Amino acid sequence: MSVIAAVEALNFGLDHLAAAARRRGHGLVLLTADRSRYLHELALAAPGSLTVVDVDTDDADRVLAVLRDMPGGVAGVLRMVDTVSDQAIHVARQLGLPHADPAAVALLRDKGGFREHLRSHGLSRVRSQVFDPAASSAADDLVPFLDFPCVVKDVAGAGSRNVWLVRDKEEFSDVLEAARRSVSLGGRPLTAETYLIGPMYSAETLTWDGQTRLLGVCSRTLSPEPDFREESASFPVALPDALEAEIREHVSRVLASVGYRHGFTHTEFIRTAEGVETVEVNPRLGGVVIGELMRRAAGFDVHQALVEMALGERPALMDMVPPPPTGAAAVGLYAPEPGIVASVEGGPTLAKHPGSPRLYPVQDRGSRIDSISDQRGLVSIVLTEGETAELALHHAWSAAGKVRVRMVPDVTTG
Repeated sequence: MSVIAAVEALNFGLDHLAAAARRRGHGLVLLTADRSRYLHELALAAPGSLTVVDVDTDDADRVLAVLRDMPGGVAGVLRMVDTVSDQAIHVARQLGLPHADPAAVALLRDKGGFREHLRSHGLSRVRSQVFDPAASSAADDLVPFLDFPCVVKDVAGAGSRNVWLVRDKEEFSDVLEAARRSVSLGGRPLTAETYLIGPMYSAETLTWDGQTRLLGVCSRTLSPEPDFREESASFPVALPDALEAEIREHVSRVLASVGYRHGFTHTEFIRTAEGVETVEVNPRLGGVVIGELMRRAAGFDVHQALVEMALGERPALMDMVPPPPTGAAAVGLYAPEPGIVASVEGGPTLAKHPGSPRLYPVQDRGSRIDSISDQRGLVSIVLTEGETAELALHHAWSAAGKVRVRMVPDVTTG
């Protein structure tokens, strides 16, 4: 039997993905450099529903060699994770299988280059500067050209890591020093751009042959400044017709401008006083539990669509007429302080709570948490349902308040 190969995957949804592949007569193979990321999903998976191959997924040639030796052959390759997008596309191209345009994906993943692209194409008013934080003259060279407050971030960052709010020249100097010390930055450049004021949302879209469908908008709640930790999400946000049309048109124009013709996108945007402004576009399905929110609230089988596109077929989701949506929401449960995860308490209480709360563990007991200022501090997620997205979010925040993350000190760092 041929297989659908996932070069890494999102944290949740492997069971749905395996079922979608099986319906098409294929097995599912997960290639991963760290299977511990999927312990929760693998524990729930039906025996024999998928195969896990341990391989350095940063090494495209090694992944290619594994897939060329796969019994039954490979029918499609899934690209779901930003950090190995290039590898997944390379492997698919070498195997002669459907794949996204590498230039379009590369531009969307380059936060500095993409921001300049938006401005030069009349799709954004935001000013930006890409710079090397290691340069000794960076502060003196850049400050005259920056609008304060501004946001400084890693051009290839993810999970709100290496993102700083900078209010003035003194804070900019502090950020440069922090960037120079950051091991995770790995010497990459940073981009400084105008700080957008307003609530953040994400547009969940699907594109096929250059036609983009807006599946819905997800609310996003961020932590208080100066951090940008994602606290909650709900789907689908009820929008006035005019605003929904504005968002649909804006995202479609952005994707067309970069030549993105096939695949899911997760577009984060701010609704400013002057209108919609794109923050960034992730050329993939929204991460963590967004796919599950879409499945529960609107019946969208996003995993079937992923398999269909990997096979080079127009996804049925492009033409699906969904039933009237309900709502689904998620709240992140973060470690209260760095240390070692001891337990997540309060789960049994949720059985009595409205909204059918369910806990999705992100970190296992014994995991070390080094930072709580970004998504690295996320320990678990509580997901709920409701008649509307607003009610689902009320359920989620109430349920999250019943759960406690307990930590113990990390004695190894003493």
